[in-house]
Amino acid sequence: MNGKPAKPATTVVAGDEVRARVHDTTRILEVTRVIQKRVGAVDAATCFIDRTPAPPPEAAVPVARRERGAGRPTKRERRVLDRFRSGER
Repeated sequence: MNGKPAKPATTVVAGDEVRARVHDTTRILEVTRVIQKRVGAVDAATCFIDRTPAPPPEAAVPVARRERGAGRPTKRERRVLDRFRSGER
């Protein structure tokens, strides 16, 4: 929080910057309003501004990889992969 590690009892005030790791991505949030009780996700989303930079274009596209030790694909798997790569269904 604000560039420093935060403990669970740290008080958050409007204007604070909170950094959180979510699925290997660091999200940067600026608190605009503090709420006193639990609310739904739609209401909570109005209480912060997401300042997370956009991911690089090459990171946005997942790459299909085989599991290590899975060996060579079978003939059927190769045909399915070829159809997938060419855009056929």
